[in-house]
Amino acid sequence: MDYAARRSGGGLLEGLYRVIMRRNSVYVTFIIAGAFAGERKSNDYGVHKLWEYNNVGKRYDDISVLGQRQSEE
Repeated sequence: MDYAARRSGGGLLEGLYRVIMRRNSVYVTFIIAGAFAGERKSNDYGVHKLWEYNNVGKRYDDISVLGQRQSEE
């Protein structure tokens, strides 16, 4: 009975194993897609924020004469 209870149940990791890691082709595709998505999201966002931080006051939006941003008076 103990074996049947364990067999019918299953945790999160066991479900993850059944869905993703059981076949090598699915696992490799999951890893490559995850790396690509993570690189696009984190790397692009981080570089964009770093560029904005380094160029404050030099961007087109920061020039008040052009009327893009209201002056803080």
